[in-house]
Amino acid sequence: MFRISIDRAIGLLAALLLLIVQAISAAEFRAASAKTEITPSDSVDLWGYSDRTGPATGTHDPLYAKILVLDDGTTRMALVTLDLGRTFGMESMSVVRDRVRKSANVTHVSFSASHTHSAPVIDESYADGKRPAWETTALDKISAAIEAATKKLQTALIGTGEGEVFIGHNRRLMQPDGKIKMLWRNATKVPTHPLDSRVGIIRIDNQNGKPLAVVVNYSCHPVVYGPDNLQYSADFPGAMAEVVEGAFDADCVCLFLQGAPGDINPYYDKMRLEAGAETLMRQTGRTLGDEALRVTKTITPTAPKTPEIQVSVETRRFQLRYDTEKLLAALRPTASPEALERYQKALSNPTECPVTTMLINREIALMGMPGEPFVELGLNFRDRAPAANSYFAGYLNGYHGYFPTIRAAVEGGYGAEGIVARVEVSAGEAMVDMAIVRLLTMQGLLKSAP
Repeated sequence: MFRISIDRAIGLLAALLLLIVQAISAAEFRAASAKTEITPSDSVDLWGYSDRTGPATGTHDPLYAKILVLDDGTTRMALVTLDLGRTFGMESMSVVRDRVRKSANVTHVSFSASHTHSAPVIDESYADGKRPAWETTALDKISAAIEAATKKLQTALIGTGEGEVFIGHNRRLMQPDGKIKMLWRNATKVPTHPLDSRVGIIRIDNQNGKPLAVVVNYSCHPVVYGPDNLQYSADFPGAMAEVVEGAFDADCVCLFLQGAPGDINPYYDKMRLEAGAETLMRQTGRTLGDEALRVTKTITPTAPKTPEIQVSVETRRFQLRYDTEKLLAALRPTASPEALERYQKALSNPTECPVTTMLINREIALMGMPGEPFVELGLNFRDRAPAANSYFAGYLNGYHGYFPTIRAAVEGGYGAEGIVARVEVSAGEAMVDMAIVRLLTMQGLLKSAP
């Protein structure tokens, strides 16, 4: 009887192993891309500068949502990059997620904003029925574009590469007395530190070697246009994407994945229109685009050995850094009523930060945090990520202001203190640690039991 039980167990184990092998061999890496214009048709206030004189007066260049859908037969995810100052609020993102989960079986949707300062203002939440019409339209367009992309999913090849380009500088300049001076513009291109000059590329082709999508990861504030510009614009990331997309068929979509630019400005920062802002914006975008295109053309995508998409979104709750009432009291003498209202909203929202971690085919790692990370956080993640290729994204799946490093919080300066850096010190480091632990777990290097 015991002998029969052993034989039966061995048979069941063999059958289970066969099913696993069949499942692995049946796994297929598929992809599709899409884009949709989300430029408002009406005039709304613009994101990013407190000293603007009015709402948008027109469109300089269109704002897009770019979509990349990946599928391994079990998990289907969508990455949506936005030509916006920040991502939509949690309620608005849920509108898209809930719809495409039901209509297109998309289990994960991540939103990433480029942080252009020439796009509409977005609030974290709205009273019932008060969501702006342009935003409601944009959410509908994005949902429809994701649904359309899933209908075009096809067997895909994937490859990565990296280059280097210098289009910006670290805007925090340490003085001999230990104080920080803000170096907003650096037209003479004086070297500064720390800086992340890497251009990270992910290229995805169809089986015939035709590019479907190019993801460009770089860290720099899109603020070549200043507050005197009252027209919608994607700023230099839009000009960069034109260079890349212009080199391939219309089906190829270039997605800009903003990195960790919390303390990184373009050399030509907040240029006035009469000083050639448009020319400098396009020049900056073309410089990045030329390098992105050069690297893209050197990549030969291949079929992944282990088609597998793993996505984790874990919420980390942080305390506010300052006493809310004291902070608002300090702001009242100089802030406009509209600004105060937004500050109060920001401080009333819980600082629940979604930490997003992805591992694609066990070779490509990506983490994102919901706000403006200082550059060293992105560098630290890439140094420690347990994958052959790693990418860091700020402004991903939410917005909770700046995330300075601990050291920068001590040194002070814009982005490292005040209302814009309202989350407790060390939040950025804690989120990087969380993502590293999650990736190690995904790779099977950390076990759930001893």
